[in-house]
Amino acid sequence: MTVTSIHEYELAPGTTDDEFEQAIAEAERQDLFDLPGLVEHRFLRGIKGDRRGKYTAVWTYESRAAWESLWGPPEDPVAPSEYPEPWQEWERRLQPLLAGDPDRVRFTSYRAVAPLSGR
Repeated sequence: MTVTSIHEYELAPGTTDDEFEQAIAEAERQDLFDLPGLVEHRFLRGIKGDRRGKYTAVWTYESRAAWESLWGPPEDPVAPSEYPEPWQEWERRLQPLLAGDPDRVRFTSYRAVAPLSGR
């Protein structure tokens, strides 16, 4: 079963939506999200609810083993210095755009309990 991580981004005061979205587009162009086992990712901007106007990313990995090979098991995560280089570069680019350390964004990782629906 897949693992999905949801990251919640809080932009730094003065950072515009355009700046953040341009950083995403540039990272896409440079394949910074081309990580082993990452099968899908999406960036979203809230339109209703508690995160209205705020950004979230959804990262889906092919399996728990693939997720753990990148980030380590929940009880023993890898150090940021051991992250894949493309991810380290992504975090360096995020640093000036976020209200805090990119490695400390609020996130939750979930294991799938049922297969993806075909609807």
